[in-house]
This record gives sequence, structure tokens and C-alpha cells, in this order.
Amino acid sequence: RLPGALPAGHRSRSRRMRVAVAGKGGAGKTTLSATLARTSAAAGCSVVAIDADANPNLSVALGLPVDAADARPIPSSVVSRRRGGTGLTEPVEDVLDRHALHGPDGIRLVAMGGPAHADEGCLCSAHAVVSALLEDLSAPERFVVIDMEASPEHLSRGTVRHVEAVLMVAEPYYRSLETVRRMGQLVAELPVQRVAVVANKVRSTQDAEAISEFCERHGFDLLGTVPWNDEVGAADRARVPVMDWPGADDVRSAGADIYAKLR
Repeated sequence: RLPGALPAGHRSRSRRMRVAVAGKGGAGKTTLSATLARTSAAAGCSVVAIDADANPNLSVALGLPVDAADARPIPSSVVSRRRGGTGLTEPVEDVLDRHALHGPDGIRLVAMGGPAHADEGCLCSAHAVVSALLEDLSAPERFVVIDMEASPEHLSRGTVRHVEAVLMVAEPYYRSLETVRRMGQLVAELPVQRVAVVANKVRSTQDAEAISEFCERHGFDLLGTVPWNDEVGAADRARVPVMDWPGADDVRSAGADIYAKLR
């Protein structure tokens, strides 16, 4: 067992959990999403990871081959208009069987997809796919994590309205915290049960206090803190997941703690 992983034999409680990870570009959303997915899968959950970024990177962070990031995304043809919004035209398990990539510990990864060409127009259909998929991924024994793009479009469109929790990743500086504040205002207008902040890349007591004070001032729940570790960058350069990198014990431990608090 890698340091920071959940204890051997641990099994997550069977309840529905769909978690969206949001924040400023470069804040660490993809690393946190991958860590939560891998931790949950190792704990025995059925895990679906959704790369809801038009510039996908979650596959490598999970431990899939580099070229998996270019795999064909779920087509918009699996979605149709229905009363109250959009929905899948076939059972969600059939969609996963046909379109998901298979990662470590049985994780299934699906991608929103992005533009294939310049001047192509908006990504309305891609957002509709993610929204419909999330609505139907509601089995109680399943853990779903959605790696969102830096844009607040997933929130303004209500793409993630069906999740149980939104985690906003905050770095200890003004621009990142201001992004969290703005996103938090949008999330508050969605029917999401839980909204929380994850402090990331924390180097010092001063960094931790800055994010803690920010959360207290704006009424945000501070769910956990991930320390700065140069090895995260080293793992990324080597195209190796943080969960498999020898020098990232403290980051894995922080991720496991955040996951435990979610469950």
C-alpha cells in the first residue's frame, strides 16, 4: 500500500457521490480529481471519471497511456431533448461500455470532447452530454468525479447541477481566491448539497492562514489542505500519476483525507 492511501480492506460506504472539481486554471483541479478517483477505486468503489475540459488531461493524471487523451469523446448523438432538459437516449451503462476508457483499479474515464477545428462554434452539445451523463450516473455504489475546465461555463450552464458536491481548489494568492469567490456565487444558485474549498500548494503557515481567513470571511467550508510538493511537478513531467510517484506521500495522504471527509 502506498503511503497516504486508505487502509487495506477499507470499503467506502455505499451512497451516491458525484463530485465536481472547479477552480482557476493551474490550481490543481486535474491532480485532485485523479487522486480522488484513484483513492475511491482502491477503496472498492465503482468509479467514473469525467474529463469535462475541452483541453483534456485527466487520462494521464489517472495513469492511462498518453495518447488516450485524444480518444474519441462521447458523441452528442447519445443525448436528446426531453421534458425538463436533456437525457441519454440509451442506458448509462451501455454508454459507458461503448465509450469509456479503462484505467487503473477499474476506473472508467469518459471525455466531454472539444473543438476539432477552429471557428467551429460553441460547445453546447458537449455540455449537454456531460449534464445528461451526470443525471443518470446516480447509482448509490458509484463514485463520480468531474474535472471541470477553468471557465465558469459549467456553472452558468448548470452542467453540473446533478452533483452532490462541488470542490473549489484554491491556491494561496489573490487571483485564485477571487476565482473561488466568483464561482462560489454561481454554485450557490444550483441545487448542490455541498460546496467546499480545498487549499492547494500550501507552502507555509501564512499560506494556510490566508486561505482559512478567506473561507471564514466568505462562509466557505474548508474541506482540506494539500501541501506544496515539488515532486508533483516531477511526476507530471515524467507522465506518472501522483498516486504512483514515490515522492508524493504527503499529497496522497491529503487526498485520502479529503476523500474520507466527502464520504
